[in-house]
Amino acid sequence: MASTPLLGSRTLDRQTARTLPPGSRLPTLAQTVLFASHRKTFFPRMRERYGDVFTIRLVPSSRVVVVLSRPEHIREVFGSSPSVMHAGEGNTVLEPIMGSHSLLLLDDEDHVRMRRQLMPAFSGQALRGYAEMVHELARAEVANWPIGKPFKLHQRMRDLTLEVILQVVFGVTDRDRLNQLRPLLDKIVSVSPVIMLGGFYPSLLRVPPWRTYLTLQRQVDEILYDEIARRRGNLAGRNDVLSRLLAAGNWSDVELRDQLVTLLLAGHETTATAMGWAFHELARRPEELAFGQRAADAGADDELEAIVKEAMRLHPVVYQVGRRLTETADVAGYRLPRGTTIMAAIGLVHRDAEHFPTPQDFRPQRFLEDDPPAPGTWIPFGGGARRCIGAGFSLMEGTEILRAALATYNFQAPNPTPEPAKPKNVTLVPARGAEVAVTHR
Repeated sequence: MASTPLLGSRTLDRQTARTLPPGSRLPTLAQTVLFASHRKTFFPRMRERYGDVFTIRLVPSSRVVVVLSRPEHIREVFGSSPSVMHAGEGNTVLEPIMGSHSLLLLDDEDHVRMRRQLMPAFSGQALRGYAEMVHELARAEVANWPIGKPFKLHQRMRDLTLEVILQVVFGVTDRDRLNQLRPLLDKIVSVSPVIMLGGFYPSLLRVPPWRTYLTLQRQVDEILYDEIARRRGNLAGRNDVLSRLLAAGNWSDVELRDQLVTLLLAGHETTATAMGWAFHELARRPEELAFGQRAADAGADDELEAIVKEAMRLHPVVYQVGRRLTETADVAGYRLPRGTTIMAAIGLVHRDAEHFPTPQDFRPQRFLEDDPPAPGTWIPFGGGARRCIGAGFSLMEGTEILRAALATYNFQAPNPTPEPAKPKNVTLVPARGAEVAVTHR
């Protein structure tokens, strides 16, 4: 009996060898390690050797992954029917953490329904309502920065974006409850890849450290369910995301809990890291810093947003996004079998000189020119029906953080050399913590 799956796997390899793009012959485990720990160098080397479309294999089960780096090929994927290109299936490892109703785990009609219920809380009008709250939180944070002494700004951004989640998304303003939630949520958002293994191997959830993490989760859930219950009967004058969701949709408590935890985990580290990179680049480039300070003084939102966009281009926080084929499909000139994972390599697109002249330069003005980057070449939030629903919120948050900081300080880089990126779960973060020093303007 044990030989049957192995025989099936070898047969699949013979059948698909003619249809799969070329790729590495390294063992699956070696490719997985390279992808997990060195994707920023692994993918460019693979493209250089095998071309714009290549194949890698990842654990578990020697999963076949076809990597795309051309915008026209990625548009094929983003524009395909969501019923053919499943994104939720690829995120099942997150279910013990985010919950089965998480938008990131759903596909087909369930995803459409949940996304429709979430949309009112992320409309343009809603974002304008959040902006003032974010700006006040940002002003309070930057007021506490040390003057003239280097500090790791990435951690400060993590503290700030967690506060935004607490007060602007969850709508928690009671001092005692904030003090209760901060340390709990800080541990929740620091989830490690080891904890995520519980999604592949549920039996692990019964022993430490997985059991310890679930206990922590239950403590957070108890508070979130209490907040939801309190809010259901008292929405008057509330302008936070949770209150807007309650006002606009027919939600169960469990559905709301899962979306709140998803917004926490998907929106905390990503935005904090993008802003860490933005300040790292501004501190190293006096001309771009002056550009940002003029924009902050003038209230030029487009120019501040361009700085955020350029930081996300040059340093994509998430290097790739994936889809899983539910049926055989033609992608990038290949006939790919059902079960193949399609991976859009955001990092390769963003560093392609064909789309971004001098791609290694930090130049926010490229997003303000008469001939801006072509559609489909700037994709930090993915695209199509699965484009990150919090994209507008993230850009607004980044703009308000820049406004508060650049109106107050000059920035310098204690170490002027470019800071390398290191993997942290699914993100790429500044290896030295985006160290800067500030002085009052």
